Amino acid sequence: MNREVEHAFLPVTSVSSGKGNLVIRDVYCYTNQIVNICFINTSNNKWVLIDAGMPKSAEKIIKGAEKQFGQGCRPEAIILTHGHFDHVGSVEVLAEHWDIPVYAHQLEFPYLTGNEDYPPGDPTVDGGIISEMSPLFPNHSIDIKNRLRGLPGDGSIPFLTEWRWIHTPGHTPGHISLYRDKDSALIVGDAFVTVDQESLYKVMTQQQEIHGPPAYFTMDWDAAKESVRTLKGLEPEIAITGHGVPMSGEELKRDLSNLAENFDTIARPKSKSK
Repeated sequence: MNREVEHAFLPVTSVSSGKGNLVIRDVYCYTNQIVNICFINTSNNKWVLIDAGMPKSAEKIIKGAEKQFGQGCRPEAIILTHGHFDHVGSVEVLAEHWDIPVYAHQLEFPYLTGNEDYPPGDPTVDGGIISEMSPLFPNHSIDIKNRLRGLPGDGSIPFLTEWRWIHTPGHTPGHISLYRDKDSALIVGDAFVTVDQESLYKVMTQQQEIHGPPAYFTMDWDAAKESVRTLKGLEPEIAITGHGVPMSGEELKRDLSNLAENFDTIARPKSKSK
């Protein structure tokens, strides 16, 4: 793993850090500083981890998992929504500790095999303090090629038979979201979020409001817009986002519809306007 990522530490946190919530009967959402990860219970105490949190957080994530599944538990796999540092910060340590595979979209592989770095954080996206800090965030690739596997091309997800993955690019080229048809449950990653991720105050307090993807790291705004429209078309009943508090019901449908219809006004920075 790139040492700059593995040893990075960001003091930014939120009131939800270290807390978890059983959002759905089999989906536990755990907040690691400012990012959410999910433990999905499959059957007979078997489970899958969605994303791998911040750097230097493996021990906290392991303890959070053991609280849910018992001492010495291990997931069957880690599924990555994308490869930004706050979603893969502890992936190498966790995958080695549990001796498990890591799955991601093929378009995300360059950033997960040491071949390509993400663009640095962009401080010009009309945001707040976090946007201004973003050039300091790790943007370097990691190298987990020995653990890395490609997601099946048919949309299925290994070990999660009820779920399917949906390609939701824009924030990154290989970004995915996870969807379950039977209860319209959506795990979004950063395709959209439920907190103003550019504002330090709102991140710390977790003030709930639907937003586009974190602007300082979003690579393709046209693709990001189409991805929000795709997710809105699913009419989800509940959405667990990579940042912010889960949102559900009519509030989710109303606010997601508004974001999809007014994406250029709500989400796209003025500096990125056409």
